[in-house]
Amino acid sequence: MSIHPTLRYDDPRAAIAFLTDALGFTAEFVSTADDGTVGHAELSFRGGPGDEPGVLMLGPRRRPADPFDTGRAVIYLAADDPDERHRRAVAAGASVVQELVDQPYGSREFAVADPEGNIWSVGTYRPAVKP
Repeated sequence: MSIHPTLRYDDPRAAIAFLTDALGFTAEFVSTADDGTVGHAELSFRGGPGDEPGVLMLGPRRRPADPFDTGRAVIYLAADDPDERHRRAVAAGASVVQELVDQPYGSREFAVADPEGNIWSVGTYRPAVKP
């Protein structure tokens, strides 16, 4: 994947825990400061066994006004197994904002909010680049 979303969090460590526990991300790299705070992290997500992993980068919000700070985001994750991922997210305590649904365009999907209000949609729809 050549697009790498980057999100800023008030509590990056809690975000990493949520994304790995509830949505199945893998923490690939976490850089911490001497005081243990997370300065930068890279998490991978694989939607199915044959899929190339995508990489999400995240870090702390920096105040005052940081031109790289992010507001709330909505991210879509393509996955082969939305039912299993929904069960995992609910078991991890995720706040469900859209229950599992079969969309008219053929996707089976759901959405949850992370602890800082970002929305994570997970479904079988896979956007494609035209040749």
